[in-house]
Amino acid sequence: MATTHKIGDTAGPYDLGDLTTRADELANSHLDLGSVLVPVVEGGQVTVEMSADHQPEAVYLVTPVGRIGIHAFAAPRSGGLWREVARELAESLGAEGAATSVEDGHWGREVIARVPGGEHRFIGVDGPRWMVRCVASGPDGDSAQLAQLARAVLAETVVRRGKEPFPPREVLPLVLPPVLAEQVAAAQEQMAAEAGVAAPAASSLDDAPSAAAPASQETDEVVPGGAVEQAAAATFFTEDEDVIETGEPEPEAARPPSEGSAMARLRGRRRRRR
Repeated sequence: MATTHKIGDTAGPYDLGDLTTRADELANSHLDLGSVLVPVVEGGQVTVEMSADHQPEAVYLVTPVGRIGIHAFAAPRSGGLWREVARELAESLGAEGAATSVEDGHWGREVIARVPGGEHRFIGVDGPRWMVRCVASGPDGDSAQLAQLARAVLAETVVRRGKEPFPPREVLPLVLPPVLAEQVAAAQEQMAAEAGVAAPAASSLDDAPSAAAPASQETDEVVPGGAVEQAAAATFFTEDEDVIETGEPEPEAARPPSEGSAMARLRGRRRRRR
């Protein structure tokens, strides 16, 4: 019989099947991305990273101290996947030129990769047939505060594993909520227009197969600054940190800071070495 939990009872990250709370009841507190429901941060922003071929690659929470991204992966029933991944991740990042270290955190090993001007912290947790990974990226001076915030976000994250079979380590499909999918379509059209090509018919995240599509985030009451409002005001950017405006131009101060640029530099070095 499944154990029942409530968000905030210190037992997270949670499996959706173990919660007494329904997914649709989290509409204002969590961004529903299909396989994972991520709690938004007060005063933060939702951003989507777009690839060169106009496809969304990742969804982030941007805060004053850094950027947080969460993905869920399929895992074997035996568990223990994060321990393997953490070791491989540390070796891979070190080989790419980052100064890496491993620290003991609330759930076990946390991998830290330091690059010029920034730090990236990888936190993983094993669940029932899934593993969830949080990546927190920010400038050097805010690393302690960002680590604390990332753990708080991960502690209230919910995983919707579904019943579909996926090989271990495969990223569980992300499905964008309607309000964010509309924003992605607008960003795709703008990128395509600027490149002089036809816009793609649909985004990869929106069309990805999933055992369970996200519950609609439409709600009778939209909480100011909550998940629905943050998704509706999402910002889009490319791998080169170029901001894509999809509606009314935002004030400069409201745009996402470039705390993720250190990871972009690390990716750039990786591409140049290939």
